[in-house]
Amino acid sequence: MSIRRLRTLIAVDDHTTFSAAADAVFVTHAAVSQQMRSLEEEWGVPLFDRSRRTPELTPAGRAIVARAREIVHAYDGLVPSVLGDEGFKGEISLGAVPMTLTGLTPLSVRLLKDSYPDLHVRIFPGMTRPLVTEVDRGALDAAILSRQGPMLPDMEYADVAAEPMHLLAPETADSADPLDLLARYPFIRFSRDAVVGSLIDGWLRESGIKVSVTMELEGLEAIASMVLAGLGVSIVPARCVRGFNPLPLKRLPLPDGAPVRVLSLAWRRDNPRLRVIQEIHKALLGAVAIGVFTPAAKAPTQ
Repeated sequence: MSIRRLRTLIAVDDHTTFSAAADAVFVTHAAVSQQMRSLEEEWGVPLFDRSRRTPELTPAGRAIVARAREIVHAYDGLVPSVLGDEGFKGEISLGAVPMTLTGLTPLSVRLLKDSYPDLHVRIFPGMTRPLVTEVDRGALDAAILSRQGPMLPDMEYADVAAEPMHLLAPETADSADPLDLLARYPFIRFSRDAVVGSLIDGWLRESGIKVSVTMELEGLEAIASMVLAGLGVSIVPARCVRGFNPLPLKRLPLPDGAPVRVLSLAWRRDNPRLRVIQEIHKALLGAVAIGVFTPAAKAPTQ
């Protein structure tokens, strides 16, 4: 067994085919196949079901991949832990829910790189539930996500910000009462595939507020543009880090009892780059303290 073969095995799991894995680890398709056969012969365990057109991991193979990720993570952190730089060089993978990608995420990464210029942060957008899965299986080091309920047993989280919901309405709307506007205007629903959408939909239902849904969208920018066009109103989180050029819309607070989206940073507790993750969390809090993303934004002085 070698770290190189374990990396190839992980690449096959990440990319689903031997050909795609070969491209990811810069070897030939034949080399990937040979390495996987060698691991199966060495361990005496069938890692792949080859009765299918595209070989798929067996249950034992999936379990071994999970442990292989832990071993590779530990190996990657071995030298930094000995030398004392604690991993602030090289690459770290960070997932992020889409609504953070135009404010919180870019500002916090910029603050992080101001302190650690040799650290490269790879950003992977995604919805909360898939991001939790990717962090849990070791494909991502950490993720900025919407917290909902308890985390998985092997994961930790640290809260970043609480974002209350507010109503988006066109500037021409003839009322400042969100409930009145919800009753009279078409409603642009935040996708219920997202944690935020589920929170909003649950609150409307529990509060007995009836809306006339005209469309259901995922991205805040798309929703805000539809509202700007006068096509309806919507409920979205009040972002903890505002974008550089917010659209000219009414932003009206909702009544007491309305939901709040909690943004958290999540990671596996056995991740060997804990110090880097702690600094990512510190940068996120710094971005929230600044509150608005501009090219010249600086971390607040202590």
